[in-house]
Amino acid sequence: MPGAAGRNKRKKQLKGKDAKLQKEATFIQWNYESPPCRSVAELQQCNKDELETELKQILDLQNPDTCMREAALLDFYSSVFSWAKESNFSPTQTSFSVALLQTLLENIRDKHMCMVENLGEFAKALAPACQNPMEDDSSPLLDVEDAKELTSYFKTSLFQKYNLFQFLLTTPREESLSSEAKTIEVFTYPDTPLEESVPANLYLE
Repeated sequence: MPGAAGRNKRKKQLKGKDAKLQKEATFIQWNYESPPCRSVAELQQCNKDELETELKQILDLQNPDTCMREAALLDFYSSVFSWAKESNFSPTQTSFSVALLQTLLENIRDKHMCMVENLGEFAKALAPACQNPMEDDSSPLLDVEDAKELTSYFKTSLFQKYNLFQFLLTTPREESLSSEAKTIEVFTYPDTPLEESVPANLYLE
């Protein structure tokens, strides 16, 4: 079938482009121990439960079910993979997207960057991925539309919620719990009569 043949040809072209870009890469890539963990290409094919299981191991998340910080990280990394898959990103494009996420989160957690500073780092990391790797006709990792989509994704998922991520990543758990403590005034009322037949005014005297 012509349609199937065209899709297969495009997949082969993307694989060839991916291999060439990885060899000449000047942009960041997501580095982790693989094996024993699956490759990015394999992670792209996982369902939601399989992906989260793999990410827990890769990110060394011990208690995502009870720790809000770990739960947020797991959800964010998982969401990037889902978004990249929906956007038909190649494994190398997906790896770049996850590496970009990791860099931005580390800037918040370790370097305590404000949003303006981190936006600058985002632009610096994005620029090499949008440039031709060599002075020839080879295409960059991300074309204009890919870069726009990626920027829009990080804008809505991270930068518009920047204060929340600062709180989650930089506030010690004990401090975050104590800072939420509230002083509640409790007003006491006299007990109600035990018997309906007893007048209330007599009961209160």
